[in-house]
Amino acid sequence: MSETNGATEVTLEMLKGAFSMRAAAYAHLFDVLRDEFGAEHAVQLIGRATRRMGEEIGRKFERHGPSDLDGLKTDFLAGIPCVDDIFSPEVKRCDEERLEIQFHRCPMKDTWTQMGRSDQDIVMLCRASGAIDDGLFAQAGFTFKGETWTPGKAGCCLLRVEPGESA
Repeated sequence: MSETNGATEVTLEMLKGAFSMRAAAYAHLFDVLRDEFGAEHAVQLIGRATRRMGEEIGRKFERHGPSDLDGLKTDFLAGIPCVDDIFSPEVKRCDEERLEIQFHRCPMKDTWTQMGRSDQDIVMLCRASGAIDDGLFAQAGFTFKGETWTPGKAGCCLLRVEPGESA
């Protein structure tokens, strides 16, 4: 194994670990907020926070808004470290009307499954954490119509992005 390959493997494992810690933090936050306010309110609160995080990230994609879906696709995917290994994205469509990216894997969903979370909990955690995408693409000037995971659905999130209203 070369030094470069060794560093890449360590980096990938470290990245997976960071996603796993983020997922565990969301799960514990969800538990505390659910106990205090109920499940739906917990999802709303975590979703508001993750949406804000997405808005911060979305600023770097504003130059593509409201209609450069191809440029958005290229920069968005290039900005995710180890994207193929971590999320296994499939670009299903990219034209003037819509960008669709299907994520076939998700390290956060995998962590929640390994934690023994119920499908119902995972659905709610995906909704809460998935608000990051809504914030990101809206901040960049696009319309987001994505879907998070539901039981029986292959893969994970399906990102659907359309040109923004000012296009």
